[in-house]
Amino acid sequence: MSIQIGKKGRKSFKKGLYAYVGSALGPGGLRARILRHLRKEKKKFWHVDYLLEKSTVDEVIIIESNKKLECFIAGKLAENGLEMIENFGCSDCRCPSHLFRIENKERLLDVLEELGLGFYVLELKKT
Repeated sequence: MSIQIGKKGRKSFKKGLYAYVGSALGPGGLRARILRHLRKEKKKFWHVDYLLEKSTVDEVIIIESNKKLECFIAGKLAENGLEMIENFGCSDCRCPSHLFRIENKERLLDVLEELGLGFYVLELKKT
């Protein structure tokens, strides 16, 4: 599937599971950011907004922290061989990507477990 990602242009996405790494340190915090991303009707601002318009979210993996860890986590996912979608979600940093295509959720969870940050998985209701 090919999706127009704002001014970045069209990007192709294979069918499958993806993990997006982001932070939510602004107004409203984590809850507000997640709810915003999950809304279908919204002004598209972040790269992930364009992807979410054409996809569904089954789960959200949450790591609560008062530090901005997204670049650290994205780096560790890349180091562990998760397939990066180049130049996605990282226009405000030097990371090669904040979006990863994953073969299975267990591998992703293993990497997160190794980081020792503590996380939980929020399963979303199918409607």
